[in-house]
Amino acid sequence: MWYLLQRTGRSFTGRKPDRRISVPAKGCLTAVFLSVILLQSGCFARQAQPLLTATDYKLNTIVSIQIYDSTDESLLSGALAVCDGYELLLSRTNPDSELYRLNHAASLAPLRDYPVSDDLYELLHTSLSYSGLTEGAFDITIGPVSSLWDFQTETPSVPDPDLIREKLSLVGYDRVTLQDHAVSLSQKGMAFDLGASAKGYIADRIRDYLVQNGVKHAVISLGGNVLCIGPRPDGGPFRIGVRKPFGAPDDASLLLSVADRSVVTTGIYERYFEQDDLLYHHIINPHTGYPYDNGIASVTVVAGHSTDADLLSTACFALGAEDGLALIDSLPDTEAVWLMTDGSVLYSGGFKAYLTHN
Repeated sequence: MWYLLQRTGRSFTGRKPDRRISVPAKGCLTAVFLSVILLQSGCFARQAQPLLTATDYKLNTIVSIQIYDSTDESLLSGALAVCDGYELLLSRTNPDSELYRLNHAASLAPLRDYPVSDDLYELLHTSLSYSGLTEGAFDITIGPVSSLWDFQTETPSVPDPDLIREKLSLVGYDRVTLQDHAVSLSQKGMAFDLGASAKGYIADRIRDYLVQNGVKHAVISLGGNVLCIGPRPDGGPFRIGVRKPFGAPDDASLLLSVADRSVVTTGIYERYFEQDDLLYHHIINPHTGYPYDNGIASVTVVAGHSTDADLLSTACFALGAEDGLALIDSLPDTEAVWLMTDGSVLYSGGFKAYLTHN
């Protein structure tokens, strides 16, 4: 089955890209936030301790806010409230969310000039542009197909192939029209899935809130999305670890030094299940309806805005290593690293500037 990964221990078969180099795993991590993780002071003597910290479970992941230059605890509650507000706007599964209502309306009839809020319109517009950039390898109208794959249930299984084929007919970013803060969908049953951009967008909005309230040094972590506001108070970079695919939660493949940047990882080990000795992960190919099989275990992107880093990490996974590398190298002030299923690593042109070994 060409679209699957055959699992044997922690190794996977799959096509191999030509450009890659091998590096050893390294790192000692103490605070885990899924696939991208912030390193605490126990690993680095110069790493400052945050003055304020809040951790909660939201967006189906661990959310952490760490502020290094304020003792105003209302900032933490305010930041978490921003997260809650945007989750209510962008959740695909919450019946009270705006995105859910939009998708529900589309399930009843083709949409024509359906009005949406400024925030949802902005995120749809940005996300749709990446669907066009990848020519549909990444497609935000994957909703009818991705909803068939339930990775949260206790007994996940591969959907019925006939149902997958049926829902694939509803996927097509080129059938979406955005104009004057309204959405039009040409076919009944189409649906948006903003799972590749919502957390990044929310992280950016939390950053806006904190910066507007005077914060200059902080770290926002939404699962695999980490956003650093400024450098550390002493002027040095924050230390970010990229998790080793299928390794222990405290096992890092790479350690990064970043300031005033966002680091986002998309990987096949974030949500997956095994059936008949085959691994099925959550990054679905909109052309086949099944998980991508392209030899990539994870993609990590470093960019100025978390929305862009979030979208690019999935887009570059979908494009494959070579085409994804070409995309990243065409973008200013943006870098990425691919961890391959055979253990090798592929870097964009300037990514190594972020690597740290201490």
